[in-house]
This record gives sequence, C-alpha cells and structure tokens, in this order.
Amino acid sequence: MTSLHAYLVVALLLFCIGLYGLVQRRSLVAMLIALELMLASVSLNVVAITSLSGTASSVGQVVAIILIGVAAAEGAVALSLFVAIQREVQSINVENLSELKG
Repeated sequence: MTSLHAYLVVALLLFCIGLYGLVQRRSLVAMLIALELMLASVSLNVVAITSLSGTASSVGQVVAIILIGVAAAEGAVALSLFVAIQREVQSINVENLSELKG
C-alpha cells in the first residue's frame, strides 16, 4: 500500500508545475490549464488525506467531486470570458491586454 507521503509528494509536484505554468505563460488558455492542474492537485490531497487517515473516505471523495464541479464551472466561465476578450481585443495574449491598466 502506498504511503501518504507519496501522494503528498505527487500532489506537491502537480501544484508546483501548475504554479510555474500560471506564472510563466502569457496565453490565457495556458494559464487556465495550469490553474486546473493546481485544482487537481488539491483534489488529490483531499482524497489521499481522508482515505489514508482512517476517517470515512467517502467524505474526501464527496469533497473531491465538489472540487471537480467547481473547476468545471470555473473553466466554463473563464472560456466564455476568453471568447469575449478575443472578440474585443483580437488576442488572448496577456501582454496585449491593457484595458484594465490605470
């Protein structure tokens, strides 16, 4: 059986890769993918901790399913915003967006 430490290390790696992608990318779609990767690592943490801690593992699974639903809703809203930005600015590159600069 795999230890909790292994799951936490994998989740940490996923989170770090997502954070790096969020900071380094200039495309809004790539940033959204990196954010989804970070949310997946949080779901992995929740399931691993609840299933290996001895408490009822169904609680962690329910929380993970809620997190997946939130991530899907966040993705749908973000993609609709990307379409609106693309129509207005003709680019989804973050460096080309200066509308909110003061």
